[in-house]
Amino acid sequence: MLGEKILDASLDALLDSLYVLIALLIINFLVSFFEAKLANNFAKKRTLSPLLGSSIGLIPQCGFSIVASDLYLKNHISMGTLVAVFVACSDEALPIMLSHPNKALMIIPLLGLKFIIGFVYGFVIDIIIHKINRPKSFDDVVVNYSEEINKGCCNHNIEKSKRITKKTWCKNHLIHPLVHSLKIFVYVLVINLFFNILFNAIIGEDLLSQFLISNKYITPLLTCLFGLIPNCASSVIISELFVQESISFGATLCGLICNAGLGLIYLLKSKKKWKDTLIIIALLILIALLSGYITLFIESLF
Repeated sequence: MLGEKILDASLDALLDSLYVLIALLIINFLVSFFEAKLANNFAKKRTLSPLLGSSIGLIPQCGFSIVASDLYLKNHISMGTLVAVFVACSDEALPIMLSHPNKALMIIPLLGLKFIIGFVYGFVIDIIIHKINRPKSFDDVVVNYSEEINKGCCNHNIEKSKRITKKTWCKNHLIHPLVHSLKIFVYVLVINLFFNILFNAIIGEDLLSQFLISNKYITPLLTCLFGLIPNCASSVIISELFVQESISFGATLCGLICNAGLGLIYLLKSKKKWKDTLIIIALLILIALLSGYITLFIESLF
């Protein structure tokens, strides 16, 4: 019985990871053509960057949060922009809520709030970092972007050349995106295997659900911490509990704000900005709890 559960969980993890791989291949292929221009625009248009980050984050595919983390590690986007992507990220919540007609309309306030919260907090974070001139912050991108702009994935050169041979074109737009995507895929697969087996085969969704709905006023805190788990299972369980009316809208919002797909775990694997990563996690938790409990309070008034 346990063996069958582990096998099913492993197959689900492989399938989920293959979906991510397909998304990564497409995104990295497209990014390879305008990475330098993208980095330039993010560096110059600091005010609008979190707005764009929130918009991209709404797309229900965790591949975007991974790519955003990758761009942040290369100093192509600011911390505020990355936080905006993470906050707006919805992962599996959209299809689950759409499949339940009685809750489908709740997608509008959910996505609307996540978009606004992501943009506002992302903008504030960038302003604060700019004010205090924090090392390895967005200011470094603005001051030194001319040096950083020429480096892409695997440290290959992304500066446009006047003469591009077939070999160079294949290397920059086919080989590098493919290799980079495959590296991330292996990492994603390992993480998905671990958490899928843990949740689906060992612990079980029923036990996790009971844990999350234990107390109305503690639930936002629990969904917040649960949402940090880098696996689509967390957003699936939170969304399913909401459509079953087991948890409040505030608790759902809280959990889904913290749920950034695999973007966070991709940041954690890098030693470049581990201090910044801890700050980003703390910011996500703070933003999620404030938003969740304020929404819960407003719900209690009606």
